[in-house]
Amino acid sequence: MAVNGNGVGVQSSIKRNLTNNNNNDSKNQRLAIKHYQNLCHKRLSSSSSGSSPNSEPNQMKRLAGKVAVVTASTDGIGFAIAKRLAEDGAAVVISSRKQKNVDNALAELRKLNLNLFEQTISKYGKLNILISNAATNPAVGGVLECDEQVWDKIFDVNVKSSYMLAKEALPYLRQQKASSIVFVSSIAGYDAFELLGAYSVSKTALIGLTKAAAKDLAPEGIRVNCLAPGVIKTKFSRALYEDESANEAALSKIPMGRLGTSEEMAGVVSFLVSEDAGYITGESIVAGGGMTARL
Repeated sequence: MAVNGNGVGVQSSIKRNLTNNNNNDSKNQRLAIKHYQNLCHKRLSSSSSGSSPNSEPNQMKRLAGKVAVVTASTDGIGFAIAKRLAEDGAAVVISSRKQKNVDNALAELRKLNLNLFEQTISKYGKLNILISNAATNPAVGGVLECDEQVWDKIFDVNVKSSYMLAKEALPYLRQQKASSIVFVSSIAGYDAFELLGAYSVSKTALIGLTKAAAKDLAPEGIRVNCLAPGVIKTKFSRALYEDESANEAALSKIPMGRLGTSEEMAGVVSFLVSEDAGYITGESIVAGGGMTARL
């Protein structure tokens, strides 16, 4: 039985509607039901044919024709986001502070036949999507124990660079319809991580930046949202999952009982920049396996 958008069986609802309509005789009822049975069969056959969203022609993909810039996109969550956006049809500009990292990432992505731009966005004159993912945490400790120079570096990279990047991209975003910005924050922005005080505060600032920018840009049709990952298995969190006791402590706080993956974060971002999220702006999506995450 096919199911409609409200979760109601299509055949059952059709039968009820036809039965309650005194203008239709039993023959018309049987013909109508047979028609919808055939239609449902075709849809089910099509959905079970083995095709996947990533195997569709490019023009059928939800980000086809879009140009995206993803910062810090040569590893971890950033790389997964760049890969997913490209798989979903977007042309992707990747970036890193080190050219070697860019070259390595491009080489890997080319193996997957993804459509990537290697040069700066100014050359192409078009930008639909901006993903600000750059982050750093050069020291550990309580928030009030943080050295001023370390504090400045964390906020320069994690907050100021995101602000400046969005400001630089804004003229391009304004030239396109339904443009979108996603800042990558952290669940630590809601509930500070122990010994990552300054980092956690910087991630809270990104949530605030998201809300403020979303209000400013909503009248222009530019959406601004935020991804707040939980504990994700990347190089950044290696200390958590390589040490057995630290891993157990981390997992004890995650109701789903496992670390998240970069690919799962990329899926959320792809949704946020697509037309499927066309009425969502100013929101922070927490992907943390059920961890508590509210200010």
